[in-house]
Amino acid sequence: MQRPAPHPRPFDGLSAVVTGGSRGLGLLMARQLMARGATVTIAARDAAELADAESILGGTGAADHVRGAVCDVRDQAAVRDLVAEVAARHGSVDVVIANAGVIQVAPWESVGTQGFRDAMSTIFEGALNTAAEALPHLRRSRAGGRLALIGSVGGLVAVPHLLPYSCAKSAVAALAEGLRAEETARGVTVTAVHPGLMRTGSHLHARFGGAADREFAWFSVVAGAPLVSMDAERAAERIVSGIERRRSRIVLTPAARLAATAHGLAPATVTRLMSVVARALPRPDGERSGTAPGHALDTPPDGPGSRLRRTLSALNDKAADRFNQRGHDRPSAAGPPVG
Repeated sequence: MQRPAPHPRPFDGLSAVVTGGSRGLGLLMARQLMARGATVTIAARDAAELADAESILGGTGAADHVRGAVCDVRDQAAVRDLVAEVAARHGSVDVVIANAGVIQVAPWESVGTQGFRDAMSTIFEGALNTAAEALPHLRRSRAGGRLALIGSVGGLVAVPHLLPYSCAKSAVAALAEGLRAEETARGVTVTAVHPGLMRTGSHLHARFGGAADREFAWFSVVAGAPLVSMDAERAAERIVSGIERRRSRIVLTPAARLAATAHGLAPATVTRLMSVVARALPRPDGERSGTAPGHALDTPPDGPGSRLRRTLSALNDKAADRFNQRGHDRPSAAGPPVG
């Protein structure tokens, strides 16, 4: 007997929220939700960036199905107001994706303990605040609520020069698994999403410390390398399809799955390999402290090394143009970029 074809718009009539939805992966996941029929509220801190994202997403005649909302996910009261407003406007909250985050690329001592606190505040506490305020509404969804927390392979395997990010994403992984266990009986499915490297153009909004120029160079190249990174649009499609099917866990890219499996089977061996990687990464330049955003380091090529970096990161630079990463190449009044 032939199975019926899947519904082309499985989220018709449903209301969705995507934090960190103004650019990069968040923007693309919002587009995928809209393609499946959902009305989507994208949340981020930068109002101008949100306006650009609304224009991008609504440009195909779907303006009535997307709305931007300024929200700092570190502020639980602001998240509470956001979710309540969405529920009042649309009658329900059915799908929520907690995606807001920051990336700091540097030796751990160069970002200091405050760098870890910043990462935990935005990535983990932001996901926790989003889950805590969304779940009461998701439990009332007539379609059965769906919550997705965006982690990372960096939360499954600690990555040198990304330690604050890895620590925070590891906490997100534990939160997603625990919530899945506790909320299933209440009609809500929770999906843990662990992408590997994706070509989103996020290197322009990451923050770099230590030998910042050299940290920016290796990160932008590796994040855009075709053999180890994934096309961001394909990643967004895979993630939203997994949320639709209520999967418990999604690990994207073969390299990420290999790293996660290897760490589970032979953690000591993987740690030794990471020590080799750490020795190959840039050492700090003297006493320099603090971090700089990638867009401040993305200067015109002025030598062979810079031109080579541009060539090797070309795919990631093109992604930045397409996915709203360049709209505000200046410091935000709200502070470091979030989401």
